[in-house]
Amino acid sequence: MHVTGFSFIRNAIKYDYPVVEAIQSILPLCDDFVVAVGNSDDETLQLIENIDPQKIKIIQTIWDDTLRKEGKVLAVETDKAFQAISEKADWCIYIQGDEVLHEKYHDVVKSAMEQYAEDERVDGLLFDYRHFYGSYDYIATSSAWYKHEVRIIRNNKNIYSYRDAQGFRKNNNEVLNVKPVNAVIHHYGWVKPPVNMQLKQKYFQKLWHNDEWVRDHVSSADEFDYSEIDRLEIFKGSHPEVMQERIKRLNWRFSHDISRNKISVKDRLKYLAKKYLGKDFSYQNYRII
Repeated sequence: MHVTGFSFIRNAIKYDYPVVEAIQSILPLCDDFVVAVGNSDDETLQLIENIDPQKIKIIQTIWDDTLRKEGKVLAVETDKAFQAISEKADWCIYIQGDEVLHEKYHDVVKSAMEQYAEDERVDGLLFDYRHFYGSYDYIATSSAWYKHEVRIIRNNKNIYSYRDAQGFRKNNNEVLNVKPVNAVIHHYGWVKPPVNMQLKQKYFQKLWHNDEWVRDHVSSADEFDYSEIDRLEIFKGSHPEVMQERIKRLNWRFSHDISRNKISVKDRLKYLAKKYLGKDFSYQNYRII
């Protein structure tokens, strides 16, 4: 069984993406790795080159900054990396620049890939998600945050990145048939000091909207306002080993009263339905088989 990892990145240093940690978190599961490095205003290319030159293949790309509807450019860049994967790969592990897999799940993930390697019905493997918010000490838990996503796909070039690269589809807009894996992806995209987070928001929203929308909807403040979150919980688990140095170096003081929340009636009903009836009404871009 041959496994290839793949990802894309641009301006990782400028916008403080933990892309090195992201790649390192799945590298032990991969025989090789493809990274599409976009035209950057910083030293992102050199950053990726220094991770593992023996395993990592870099393709340099130019982002189409006119693709500003629904984050389409992110899917385009994902597809560039996926299409560059060799035919010898059986499975392809996808990781984004702010996602990290805990090392305690490596054996579980490897076993799942081996288990379904010959089962052609299975297009991909589905991971659980944990979204950190504000600092590394809090997780966002409302229904607004996606709970699962496909991060391992079969090396079938009829599969493509969907919409803003959150997930995948195949052929003529078909969802993938997947099997759940008992493994959690840590999503750190909302963990930055307020000044850094505001810079990222101003840039990131330009991948979805035109300048007028960004001007009208994105605050011109120098710091991001983390207080508008609906519901948070304190994280009591452990972070991946590859994140420890970053957390020690960058974690900033963030306090939040978890007893106060801004959950809507709709969200409360969804929460109760899932807790007591096992009904999950969250968005699903896949079919569990």
